[in-house]
Amino acid sequence: MLDIRLLRENAAAVVNRLATRGGDLDAAQAVAAILECDTRRRAAETAAQTAQAERNRLSKEIGARRARGENTAETEQGVRALGERIAALNREATATEEEQRSLLLHLPNLPHPDAPVGTTAADNPVVRTWGEPKPVGGAQLDHMQLGERLGLFDLERAAKLSGSGFVLFTGAGAQLQRALLNFLLDLHTREHGYTEVSPPFLVRRDCMIGTSQLPKFEDDMYGLENGTLFLTPTAEVPVTNIHREEILAADALPRKFAAYTPCFRREAGSAGRETRGLIRVHQFDKVELVKITVPEQSYAELETLTADAERVLQLLGLPYRVIELCTGDLGFGSAKTYDIEVWAPAQAAFLEVSSCSNFEDFQARRMNLRFKDPATSKNRFCHTLNGSGTALPRLYVALLETCQQADGSILLPEPLRPYFGAERIAARKE
Repeated sequence: MLDIRLLRENAAAVVNRLATRGGDLDAAQAVAAILECDTRRRAAETAAQTAQAERNRLSKEIGARRARGENTAETEQGVRALGERIAALNREATATEEEQRSLLLHLPNLPHPDAPVGTTAADNPVVRTWGEPKPVGGAQLDHMQLGERLGLFDLERAAKLSGSGFVLFTGAGAQLQRALLNFLLDLHTREHGYTEVSPPFLVRRDCMIGTSQLPKFEDDMYGLENGTLFLTPTAEVPVTNIHREEILAADALPRKFAAYTPCFRREAGSAGRETRGLIRVHQFDKVELVKITVPEQSYAELETLTADAERVLQLLGLPYRVIELCTGDLGFGSAKTYDIEVWAPAQAAFLEVSSCSNFEDFQARRMNLRFKDPATSKNRFCHTLNGSGTALPRLYVALLETCQQADGSILLPEPLRPYFGAERIAARKE
């Protein structure tokens, strides 16, 4: 959520920055509506304070006049009328405050001033690449063919259980899924210094608002109990909210968390996107990395967060590229984002496996997450960051397609072998 003072003092600059996001956002109209509401709220609050001061003055006057034996009936009537007016003004102030907050919750974050300006993913510049992508073609199979041949997953029976867009991992496929999760958690906790947490998979509505999934993206979420609880769409939600409504010590920052959760997303409006196999599903596993830091260090922390996610692919020997999202492709709450895309040769495409973002104080304001600045002894809003370290479905796809052998087996990357318990997944005998 943006600071209302920023809108009051720099409305034109805010509008110009938001306008670079493009899409259906009318930045000028949105900012004007918030400021108009803010003016009404402040006017109601000022009028209530003025009326309260007058009421206090008259109450003292009544006391003095009564002591002199004077009739105060008319003045008392005026005090009662002022009380009714104060109550009405307070109701108006409360209503306009709620209206203002709702409008602010629907306003996206400001892109970082150096974010590349663009309208679609086609405008995202490549920051760096790693590894040599395996050529497309030849006798290589895609992950669907490999999964069927090796008995790794069963989408037909998954659909019987839950509908389309779900996966039933079986045998070595389930074992590989578990091996990947353990490898990721150990890497980030033992080598990268993150604290492992295992959060609930259900989160309250306030938590979803705090990390900006709500109210804008409610149709994409799985809600329960009349929208008071949600299946977690990503571990970002429970983990970033761990310290909501708290004031942290500056010397305790940064806080670095790693967490595994299943992730649940309806993907409303995704018709026409690639949905075959494991590439886009409604439930998937992910290891998420979350950082809470002081503002002055947040962009340095973004670089190390991204490097930590990249290390996963380097250790697994999977070629990838890092792109920076342009203003028109940024997520709702992000100020700056790097996407890490792994090469999947049978798809002949780079697939996103991690999105590493700095939200600055956008999320912290929504969840009232602060730290005490030792230099000023004042409470300031933290900066929050997160990134997938990594999401499994597309990592799984790239791993199968990259590591397949001529005999139909999958030769696993060396760091993964102790977790899987073997060096390869052998083809099943007919």
